[in-house]
Amino acid sequence: MILKNLRKILFNRYILIVVTTVVVVSSLFITKTFESQPNLKRLFVESMMVTDQPPVIFIHGVLGSKLRDKETGIEGWFSSPWNILFDEFRHLALDIDPNTLVPKENIYEAYELAGDIIGKDFYGNIIKTLVDNGGYKHAELGQDINPNQKNLYTFIYDWRQDNVISAAHLADMVDQIREDYGNPDLKVDIVAHSMGGLITRYFMRYGRVDVTNDNEFPVNMYGGERVRRVVLLGTPNLGSVKMMNAFIGGIQLGLKRINPETLLTMPSLYHLFPHPLNNWIVTAKGKSLDRDLFDVEIWRRFEWAIFDPVVRERIRKEFDNDADAEKYLQTLEQFFSKTLERARRFVWSLTVPLPENHPLLIVFGGDCHLTPARIIVEEVEGESMVRMSPDEITNPVAGIDYNELLMEPGDGSVSKASLMGRPVLDPSVPRHKYSFFPLDHVVFLCEKHNSLTGNISFQDNLLNALLIRD
Repeated sequence: MILKNLRKILFNRYILIVVTTVVVVSSLFITKTFESQPNLKRLFVESMMVTDQPPVIFIHGVLGSKLRDKETGIEGWFSSPWNILFDEFRHLALDIDPNTLVPKENIYEAYELAGDIIGKDFYGNIIKTLVDNGGYKHAELGQDINPNQKNLYTFIYDWRQDNVISAAHLADMVDQIREDYGNPDLKVDIVAHSMGGLITRYFMRYGRVDVTNDNEFPVNMYGGERVRRVVLLGTPNLGSVKMMNAFIGGIQLGLKRINPETLLTMPSLYHLFPHPLNNWIVTAKGKSLDRDLFDVEIWRRFEWAIFDPVVRERIRKEFDNDADAEKYLQTLEQFFSKTLERARRFVWSLTVPLPENHPLLIVFGGDCHLTPARIIVEEVEGESMVRMSPDEITNPVAGIDYNELLMEPGDGSVSKASLMGRPVLDPSVPRHKYSFFPLDHVVFLCEKHNSLTGNISFQDNLLNALLIRD
């Protein structure tokens, strides 16, 4: 009996020790977790009261705004989880005028930031942070401005359209804000994600002027004179190989793909191609190939995009007769060639030198995830075969690390080198003389491209960058 009671006492003590240990460890873990996350409300509580701040404009990236039918209001992009999972979004293809080779007026309009869908937040969190912890208030163009508050605008644009057009709309917005404030010398702060950063940089250099019709690129600093601080997040400043890959194989979205024949009708996406300074194509032995991505003959030779027989066959099936199909294909070929050349000039226009006293760029982006940086041309039985991932290599060369050759650190979409406007990853290599990039400083995050805006460290540093006084 005594032995039984002793065992019971010992067992109870054992349980007490285990429970106590769990409670202590859990409390330590909770404390550590809490302390490892910045408390934005506590950090910026005093700044909430400060009102004499420039207005902030937030600019989304590619795919980042909802699109709806102008007449019916029915959403064509980002409408429901079902569409995201099962739609190929062929209806979003722009209709090309066969005479001018520019997109016709289309039925869709951009009207709202993409928020949360299928449990994934895109821009809702960052806007909430600016409001709840930065003290900014939503403002609309043309409305009376409350001088006793910090104002936040969102620049909503159709991400399919030429970025030169979007830059002109951004210029309109900034000028309207100046008018609303009654201050012709007002400067704004801009926070731009992904492709929105390219629009911002073009606006800063050229305003509403289209410089992509020739190779002169006369910088006027129209936007540069109207901004105070510029924050870029995950911007492909020297392009993205992943977007080039999308024009070859489409974009996987849910259980379907947005196919190349849809993407190639959207002029903005061409502006995301790797800058000519990039070493974007190599042999299976790792030797660089001197190939011009903006030369339509390269696309024709490799049968990419509109020159892909599979793509052409899918397009033909959309028409009732062969004559109409061939006419459409011819229009797309001509449009592709013209838009490719405009894209060449667009990317070069962003790297020419600027005059003195230009605004500097604060850059945030990822450097923890392997990101497409090149493609490989492998010779197989006399045929040149394009490889976009290491597992596609059929005859690997001994001593070649194809994972390292094809991929570089980044955010999965934008490489670290491109983020910094550099053609090479090694920061000790001097910047190329034709890649002028007015960088103030860069902050690296361990985050994927579409999750950058929700990163707490980014939000912390962003608020500090916007609210700090020189």
